[in-house]
Amino acid sequence: MFHKILIANRGEIAVRIIRACKELGIATVAVYSEADKEAMHARLADEAVCIGPTPSSKSYLNIPSIMAAAEITDAEAIHPGYGFLAENAEFAEIVIESGYAWIGPSPESMRIMGDKVRAKARMQEANVPLVPGSDGAVHSIEEARQVAKSTGFPLIIKAASGGGGRGMQVVHAEPRLPAAFNKCQTEAGAAFGDHTVFIEKYLEEPKHIEVQVLGDKHGNIIHLFERECSMQRNNQKVLEEAPSPSIDEATRQAICEAGLNAAKAVNYEGAGTIEFLLNPDNSFYFMEMNTRIQVEHPVTEWITGVDLIEWQIRVAFGEKLAFTQQNIKMKGHAIECRINAEHPFKFTPSPGTVELYHAPGGRSVRVDSALYTGYTVPPHYDSMIAKIITHARDRQKCIRRMQRALDELAVIGITTNTELHKRLLANPGFQRGDFNIHFLENWLKQIPS
Repeated sequence: MFHKILIANRGEIAVRIIRACKELGIATVAVYSEADKEAMHARLADEAVCIGPTPSSKSYLNIPSIMAAAEITDAEAIHPGYGFLAENAEFAEIVIESGYAWIGPSPESMRIMGDKVRAKARMQEANVPLVPGSDGAVHSIEEARQVAKSTGFPLIIKAASGGGGRGMQVVHAEPRLPAAFNKCQTEAGAAFGDHTVFIEKYLEEPKHIEVQVLGDKHGNIIHLFERECSMQRNNQKVLEEAPSPSIDEATRQAICEAGLNAAKAVNYEGAGTIEFLLNPDNSFYFMEMNTRIQVEHPVTEWITGVDLIEWQIRVAFGEKLAFTQQNIKMKGHAIECRINAEHPFKFTPSPGTVELYHAPGGRSVRVDSALYTGYTVPPHYDSMIAKIITHARDRQKCIRRMQRALDELAVIGITTNTELHKRLLANPGFQRGDFNIHFLENWLKQIPS
């Protein structure tokens, strides 16, 4: 096994990876910006190296600094976590060419699935269902009009290199098409350095279902069932659960098989996620693949008993998966609430010093966080400060356990979105599993800010 791994990330995911490494007997190297000198991940790692000033562009996105940190600490492998450089194929190539192990999929898999136009073409070859739309990139407004004639309105224009809910424009009628097309191209170029866009039929009431996959370097690929990720605001996930509360067993088998076929189509190695849109009639379509570990991976770990971070590391080292598809069984239900340092209904950020932090505990409650009393939450990075995950024999028990855990959570000194989660969990529609990706935003419109 590796002797030392560098974690090219920060916050709760860096802490999560450090914990997995410690349990495997692997030494860890944390990297941190000047703003993160006192951060939990820098304290917990065996070694910590400052890689630059506060801005991400000069620290967590600074490839030369990260590689220098790996060199001076004699690290053998690099784990990118999620966000930052996690899906950057160029970074993965640099890591591999420099003689380090890359704890993630091959750069080629990342390139194919990171380019949504190429990804759709590969999925079509693998017979994975696709949303009706353009066959590839759309280069002009005239081409966009031709696609619109065949798909009809509403439609959605997407950046080929997009992600995280950015680079998308929904168009409900032809008069708005030119402005939306130009805006999406401009946003795509500014955000991703790539102006390429494509067009799909806009599904009006879908659920967001994703399938967790795991592959090794020996051709073995399995799925670990699905996650329900429809609780979103501005295309950003707020709460996730596994399994989905509203799909039947036949649909589960079909969507998981499609996810497996998608992963096999790119010879996938490591942990990855295939994202689908599911219609009310149980038809579903491929949306994209995330070639990294997901924020919501703990709910899958709860229901399957598989430590995904551990297996990312083992696969990168060259080990074969120790289980087959038949070994993976689903047990109970799990829910994850993302706790952000922000106003629960205005969604304005709330950085500052944590005067007191008390994490919930008790049976089947897990907290992934880098928070501690006295820590100053910086305003420069993502506002998520903790993930609370509960597990129980069924969904209703799991909801009640999460409600109890949120009641125990105490974060004094900054404002969090805990109250949003409390009200959401008590919502009758949520409790019935009667929702789609617009549920949260529609519900929020009814709540005074």
